[in-house]
Amino acid sequence: MDLHEFDEWGPEKIVSVADSRTGMRGVLVIDNTARGSGKGGTRMAPGVTVAEIARLARVMTWKWAAVDLFHGGAKAGIRWDPTSPDKETVLRAFVRRLADQIPSSYVAGLDMGMTEADAAIIQDELGDRGAAVGVPEELGGVAYDKIGVTGHGVAESVDAALHLLERPTAGSRISVQGFGAVGLAAARRLHELGAVVVALSTTEGAVHDPDGLDVPYWLAQRAEHGDACVKLAPAAHRIAAGEELLVDCEVLIPAAIQDVIDERLAGQIRANLVVEGANLPTSPAAEQLLAERGIAVVPDFIANAGGVVAAAFAMDARYSPFRPDPAAIMATVAARMRANTELVLTESRRTGTLPRAAAMRLAQDRVRTAMALRGRLPRVRSAE
Repeated sequence: MDLHEFDEWGPEKIVSVADSRTGMRGVLVIDNTARGSGKGGTRMAPGVTVAEIARLARVMTWKWAAVDLFHGGAKAGIRWDPTSPDKETVLRAFVRRLADQIPSSYVAGLDMGMTEADAAIIQDELGDRGAAVGVPEELGGVAYDKIGVTGHGVAESVDAALHLLERPTAGSRISVQGFGAVGLAAARRLHELGAVVVALSTTEGAVHDPDGLDVPYWLAQRAEHGDACVKLAPAAHRIAAGEELLVDCEVLIPAAIQDVIDERLAGQIRANLVVEGANLPTSPAAEQLLAERGIAVVPDFIANAGGVVAAAFAMDARYSPFRPDPAAIMATVAARMRANTELVLTESRRTGTLPRAAAMRLAQDRVRTAMALRGRLPRVRSAE
């Protein structure tokens, strides 16, 4: 990331760390703390870059502001293969190098390549319960994936959007890209609401049935077989990975990885509504094309912010002897996701702008107000 990419919002701090003994390379990006301390997940992947982590830290700035919770944007990344037998050694080296930042400036969390056990290792390495959230329930953590907070919030966003568009959720056909923690929980909740899941995918392929998939069956198969569950589908129902984005449906939920919907795909999507379960799955040009085709997009930092709501509960409970109440978390997630989805889509209609632009305006106004109150707005230089 070059210095010219810094802007009025941040990043405020980029800390690169390395350990020659283990080969660890990592980075911490604190984007904007005007509304509170930096908070965002920690990612481990072989191709992690500073630019990628900075981009995700900025998403966290907008997520926290959009759900109106008082933390700022941050993200950390470790360039390492999370399947490596040296994962723990590398992780411990990473947090040791950032001991002056964790948890004073940053609290580690879960993202790609990181598990609850890894969060526990971070706490152990620094000897501080406050060093990480996302630890196992047995250590007082919030079971994000078990209760499915992010996916549950995505489903509530879908329901709110369909209601605003005067379409019933019951009977609406849903395609879910990514049957991991987010997509699985979204499919489960939407099934409860009467929607019909017609397609789902994993890294091993995709399954499609225009008459609707048996969601409880696929939940059970996913739990037993992981990503390989899709191979159990009859040949007639198997489709190539990626084709789930193009099936005929009312709602498409990209809940896998970023940068999957480009202009080419946007011209072929047959859904009426796209609700982003993953971070940054749709390019700006694709969003514009979808809007021109009458397809609304509920942006990631509105639809998938259930995880940050749960993280806020976890942050508050780090030093408490009591576990956070899952029922309270889920109720808050549902309320926040529904309210923000309706607010953003309504504002989008009123102003004739893309939903992402409406959401960005909401988040930026909140961050800018906080920056002004703290005296952090950029100085306006007088003309000479």
